[in-house]
Amino acid sequence: MATAIVEDEIAHPSQLPRRILVLGGTGTIGRATVRALVACGYETICFVRPGATPDVDPNLPPNTAKEKNGTSTSSARTEGGQNPTLRHGKITDPAALATAIARERFDAIISCLASRTGTPADAWAIDHAAHSNALAAAKAAGIPHFIQLSAICVQKPLLAFQHAKLAFEAELIASGLRYSIVRPTAFFKSLSGQVERVRAGKPYLLFGDGSLTACKPISDDDLAAYLVDCLDDPGRWNRILPIGGPGPAQTPRQQGEALFALLGRPPRFRQVPVKLLDTIIAVLSALGRIAPPLAAKAELARIGRYYATESMLVLDPQTGRYDADATPSTGTQTLADYHAQLLAGQAQAERGDHAVF
Repeated sequence: MATAIVEDEIAHPSQLPRRILVLGGTGTIGRATVRALVACGYETICFVRPGATPDVDPNLPPNTAKEKNGTSTSSARTEGGQNPTLRHGKITDPAALATAIARERFDAIISCLASRTGTPADAWAIDHAAHSNALAAAKAAGIPHFIQLSAICVQKPLLAFQHAKLAFEAELIASGLRYSIVRPTAFFKSLSGQVERVRAGKPYLLFGDGSLTACKPISDDDLAAYLVDCLDDPGRWNRILPIGGPGPAQTPRQQGEALFALLGRPPRFRQVPVKLLDTIIAVLSALGRIAPPLAAKAELARIGRYYATESMLVLDPQTGRYDADATPSTGTQTLADYHAQLLAGQAQAERGDHAVF
């Protein structure tokens, strides 16, 4: 009887559990994506750096399995009561991922991996090289579908991390694998750095008058659901997919007004001239010729200036203008909902290394 079952599974692989490999599963979007996969019943395998884990239940002991070709393997329970498999290794080691997945069946890779800082060395090591190595491993292992979390800001590339992301996107498109390149707009965490200062009675800081830019903020969970849905939606295959959250586009001033409304206070704003960032960039760039760490800080300032002056919306290549109406929306969670959770202590913002405020 057991032999018959095994033979039937080999003859009909479509009846086996869908197996998804996740890269970057310990970041905010990655953790949400793992939760979404588990909730949908996918067999989820996360390749993470040594010592890292997605969200785990502290009341449960770790379930450690034997080493697989030099790469440690363990399981951690997440929401939904299932156990994603964790494989630990250095994503910058070309052989590590290939070893971790060799001779196994996977239906897709979902990569939520991104450089932490966006500085040139970090960006080219993670946003490009690590992904290029993952793509090679996917092809060698026969994984048919690669779902890539990119960023909408690559439409107008002025920064190192944008060029690195675009270089990998081009490799993925030319690879022959089925691909889904998802370019989200602004994340909630990137727009929440001023919640505590406003709660403390300080004014909300704006570049210019607060109407220079706009975006359609998207939550971690809504973006994760969108990424997972790419697995089964042919309309999202072999496409570049810009995506924002629900509702109309919002300017920074509108975001500030909504935050003050949650606190029941009249809006108070302080305008910061963009030229201040230009001065900071110029000074750090000059000093960076002598002290390399300051050159990295100059790049972080350039990233901050970019987000302060460019909208996170679909860019019309004909007019060179950002188009809110052309920016698709998904999900149900709004930025105001998230800010309400922060104010109530029900959530905690995890800000990036290049947050402006």
